Amino acid sequence: MSDAASQDVLVVAGVDVGSSAVKMVLYEESDGDGRMLLGRGERIRRREPLAVAEGLFAGVLSEAGVAREELAYVATTGEGDALPLRTGHFYGMTTHARGGLFLLPEARTVLDIGALHTRAVRMDARARVESYRMTSQCASGSGQFLENICRYLGITVDEIGPLSLAADAPEPCSSICAVLAETDVINMVSRGLSAPNIIKGIHQSMAGRYLRLLTSAGARGRVLVTGGLASDVGLLAALAEGAAEQRAPFTVEAHSDSVLAGALGAAIWGAFRVRKLSAHGVDLLTGGAAA
Repeated sequence: MSDAASQDVLVVAGVDVGSSAVKMVLYEESDGDGRMLLGRGERIRRREPLAVAEGLFAGVLSEAGVAREELAYVATTGEGDALPLRTGHFYGMTTHARGGLFLLPEARTVLDIGALHTRAVRMDARARVESYRMTSQCASGSGQFLENICRYLGITVDEIGPLSLAADAPEPCSSICAVLAETDVINMVSRGLSAPNIIKGIHQSMAGRYLRLLTSAGARGRVLVTGGLASDVGLLAALAEGAAEQRAPFTVEAHSDSVLAGALGAAIWGAFRVRKLSAHGVDLLTGGAAA
């Protein structure tokens, strides 16, 4: 058996390859207790996703001072199943559920808002998925849609949230079609509407779609937002306001590490698999019987 798997302390890597960014987490587990050692993300920016993932992998290991041989498992999720460095792959719903539960143990639903799709995943106290709902193919409720809007408005993605919070008269954007919604935004700009009011209106429209998704999934109690848009404070505010106005049976919030939830969940499931198979005498790194 490898040194990493035979010792009481396991160090596992989780890599989440998304449509617009790659996230990686180093996770350490000892005697049933786990903690995140290091988490990093990098935007793909028209590069080859797997090359970005491999570069981020090497960079995180170097920053943490961890050798590749010290890892008991490399778990991937998202589009990471083609990564040569992986030990195993896990579905996104299960990794976001597990990572979300780790970040917010009281949560029983996660709202994963990515670059192309959004999904509401309801789970139990063991992160077992009980139900889920996903947005349609239309991208108007996605991170990519917001990036397109940024280009029209001449702002950066990082400016979206603070600008939204500064709105004083949000302009409704009712279209659920990304192409039509973008046309609406162009018309708003030509009418001289301010960027904060345009963005806030878009956030409210997106929040309405997400709240319907959560209701359909049977969300109750505390909901944790995960994925790339979890750091958008304007969208989070619109979600919280919308839930309060609708008197929804849930509240919506985010964690400082919400963006890393998928990678974190993959790492946790990887550690679980190591423990499970090691108990049966299987060495994951060699594929043979444990020494």
